[in-house]
Amino acid sequence: MNEIKSTGQPGRISSIDALRGFDMFWITGGDAFFTALFLLINTPLAQRLAQQLDHPAWTGFHFYDLIFPLFLFIMGVVMPVSITRRLERGDSRNKLYMHILQRTVLLVLLGLVYNGLFNFDFAAQRYTGVLQRFAFTYFFASLIVMNFKEKGQLIWIVSILLGYWLILLLVPAPGFHAYDLTPEGNLCGYIDRMFLPGSFCCYKYGDNEGILTMFPAITSVLLGVVAGRWLLGKEHNQKKIMLLVTTGIALIAFGLFWSLVFPVNKYLWTGSYVLLTSGISFLALCLFFWIIDVKGYKKWAFPFIVIGFNPILIYVAQSVFDFGVIANIFVHGFIGSFGNFKTLFFVSCIILVKWLFLYFLYRKRIFLKV
Repeated sequence: MNEIKSTGQPGRISSIDALRGFDMFWITGGDAFFTALFLLINTPLAQRLAQQLDHPAWTGFHFYDLIFPLFLFIMGVVMPVSITRRLERGDSRNKLYMHILQRTVLLVLLGLVYNGLFNFDFAAQRYTGVLQRFAFTYFFASLIVMNFKEKGQLIWIVSILLGYWLILLLVPAPGFHAYDLTPEGNLCGYIDRMFLPGSFCCYKYGDNEGILTMFPAITSVLLGVVAGRWLLGKEHNQKKIMLLVTTGIALIAFGLFWSLVFPVNKYLWTGSYVLLTSGISFLALCLFFWIIDVKGYKKWAFPFIVIGFNPILIYVAQSVFDFGVIANIFVHGFIGSFGNFKTLFFVSCIILVKWLFLYFLYRKRIFLKV
């Protein structure tokens, strides 16, 4: 089978939307649901599984550390359609540059709103964040894709990852030795303290989405571009699956090997973290592609596809509106009788309200395109 089944819209592949929706599901309440479930079960295994839905204190890797880089990876997967094929069709480069700039600015503005811009407390405002990292990585990855072929893109990936490692290896933060990767002594945190105004998240010595760590995050997008080029190419599906699987396994292996000297760390977005999460992302994309687009099993993925069509909208909406208010209207009269299941049930109701909101937009074909 050489053809990919699509959603019916030109340029869209069901598995990409489903994987994006699966990724966003955890941010829109899936983490809270399964945490409540595991704590309710309260066995040693369930407690260990609950820990996977939170980030490690510093180094190490939990399942929840995959969510952010997976979204960046998927952003890269669609670039061969959104950029490369438009250039091949003869679309104006200036028009594409303007589109990239507009999208970048919009993402930055949405990120500031998410972080409380309308509180007008500029001293406490957090000026970087998840959406700002989307904007930064999208902007630079797009420019690289527009101006460099496959070989050049790979050179950029290797150069950024090695360059970032060498900077940390050779340049010390004042008062600390070079290659100090502790929370208080790392160079990234020092640069944030010197040049990044406002408040920080999620450790006190720097920002989780700080200045220097923005650069290796670009490679998470560019590795997605590699996967997207293969997925959207003309090769037989079996070859696509082989490429995705072998590359995913190789990246995981290299990431684990590199972690022996450059530990996996989401806060610092280390090269080993990039390779490990990108490798898992390759395998996840391959699995979704094989199940949905090759085997044709699509109905189970529909709830994720609905989320995947409006990921940024729901991410911002849940920061400015409490969907629990709506859920409470319908369940406040009887939820008290659920006993130990009260939290689990209420979280489920909030997830349902958010999904119904997205389903309404899906049916009306209303999508926030950023």
